[in-house]
Amino acid sequence: MTFAHMGNLWIVVKTILEDLGVEVVVPPRPSRKSLDLGVRHSPEFACFPLKLNIGDFIGGLERGAEAVVMVGGVGPCRLGHYAQVQEQILRDLGYRCEMIVLEPPRGRLAELLAKVRYLTGNKPLGRVWRAVRFGLEKLSALDTLDQALARARPLERRPGRVEDVHRRAVEAVAGAADVRAVRRAAAEGVRAIEGCVTPEAAGDGAAVLRVGLVGEIYMVEEPFANQELERRLGRLGVEVRRAVYLSDWVRTHLLPNPFRLRRRCRASLVRRAAAPYLGHFVGGEGLVSVGESVLLSREGYDGVIHVAPFTCMPEIVASSLLPEVSRDLGVPVMSLFLDEHTAEAGLVTRLEAFVDLLARRRAALGAGVRPPAARGTAGAGT
Repeated sequence: MTFAHMGNLWIVVKTILEDLGVEVVVPPRPSRKSLDLGVRHSPEFACFPLKLNIGDFIGGLERGAEAVVMVGGVGPCRLGHYAQVQEQILRDLGYRCEMIVLEPPRGRLAELLAKVRYLTGNKPLGRVWRAVRFGLEKLSALDTLDQALARARPLERRPGRVEDVHRRAVEAVAGAADVRAVRRAAAEGVRAIEGCVTPEAAGDGAAVLRVGLVGEIYMVEEPFANQELERRLGRLGVEVRRAVYLSDWVRTHLLPNPFRLRRRCRASLVRRAAAPYLGHFVGGEGLVSVGESVLLSREGYDGVIHVAPFTCMPEIVASSLLPEVSRDLGVPVMSLFLDEHTAEAGLVTRLEAFVDLLARRRAALGAGVRPPAARGTAGAGT
């Protein structure tokens, strides 16, 4: 069985399925080669993630996989149609594989567990839940390591060292055999990452520019898709916080809330923050992109970067509203719509210019000078 990559999610999927006795074929990491495969065999105006997924699936099938696991979706986002299109593409290429689609349970966890149980040959529900819970423990640990990496990158003593430490910590979490080992690996990893920062630099943490990263979840989570935005910004001296981490998304969308504290959860805050600009669901993370941009601005972030696939309908809606958010709250917002044609040099130039803008605004505010008004987004396009 194989699947598509999205950040470190492969570790979680592999853990859950192997715990349940399923043979897993991990595809090669997304690369120019796999992207070229996906582009060659996908409709020209299909979403960028669909093309990357096709490349991943072909890589897994070439390694011997006989089935593909794909998620479904609801609302205007085209994700809900991916699986059917991808299955036909793979069949046209001669691959005779089963496409297993996991539709979102909309808060009904039993439905998700039943589908996972089908994947695993009707293993007992209790065993399925234990495997899922162990996988979620790893997911939470991986997100914790990513957050520590984001804090340390702009302050590290030797460029690149913190990424090596982070990679070893991720490998330790991936290889952990039980919950205690996962938590120990995560705690040791965070300490090692923090050890890459000098005490003097740590004391200067308040001076570091902070940027929120919002947008379509695949583009936010998959470094190859967003052209290593977090790494590039970190090396420019910027601390990046993703608006949505995978563990947060799972808690919000998949797990029941036994205490009914909906008004106090982040998702409820996001909806209320977005309400003056967007009062209803538009598919994907469109509503979240608007609401999180508002919250990040209120929380003192210096700027917001909005990233999405070219032609993504929900994020086009969000990008049309973000200039108003920027004007109202005085925080610069830059929208990036990316696809296989996006040039690295152009992206780097825009990031450098945006960071320079944020630094000048921070300096002006510190000097008591009113900075230039934020005039909507700092740009959008590929």
